[in-house]
Amino acid sequence: MTGKELLYIEDALGHEQYFQTKCQQTVSQLGDAELKMCVQQLQQKHKEIFQKFYGLL
Repeated sequence: MTGKELLYIEDALGHEQYFQTKCQQTVSQLGDAELKMCVQQLQQKHKEIFQKFYGLL
């Protein structure tokens, strides 16, 4: 893997961590159960994406 590819993966990991954190913060502020579930699903999806990128290393 080239240095440039590693930098891309590092950047992508950072973005996915950020999205997970923002989803978690948003879930804690939501009152609507249906919307909360939707954001929790987004958080789970970003966690899965993070794991896939991490697996490339």
